[in-house]
Amino acid sequence: MSPDPSDPARLRGLFAPTLADMEVIADEAFAALPESFRLLCEGVVIRIEDFPDEETLEEMEAETEFDLLGLFRGRGLAHRGAVMETGEFPNMVWLYRRPILDYWAEHEETFGHVITHVLVHEIGHHFGLSDEDMEEIEREAG
Repeated sequence: MSPDPSDPARLRGLFAPTLADMEVIADEAFAALPESFRLLCEGVVIRIEDFPDEETLEEMEAETEFDLLGLFRGRGLAHRGAVMETGEFPNMVWLYRRPILDYWAEHEETFGHVITHVLVHEIGHHFGLSDEDMEEIEREAG
């Protein structure tokens, strides 16, 4: 018999997702995105950190370390040459665990949905996708 979802006691034995837990969830969320969207960032590296580093916070003009849920750095296939240039880093998405947990605690969304949302928006904004396009991608991902 599974626990009653309305019973708060079901939470008694739960822990906040670790960095490793979030890595698994993020990899699964990325794999569930539509193939056409994933191809925009072929070979993307997803990194999980507790918080953005000081340089990133300054660059993004964040007021607190909780202001950024994620960050995309890189160039899409349309912006790259046929071959990566020497010293060029792969496309990377950072997901920041503590700000994401804080956001999740304040909203009526599943943890997996928040991760998918951040991934889609970090990649999508970089490629100039509209909010409507990104909402459709999230719907397709389930």
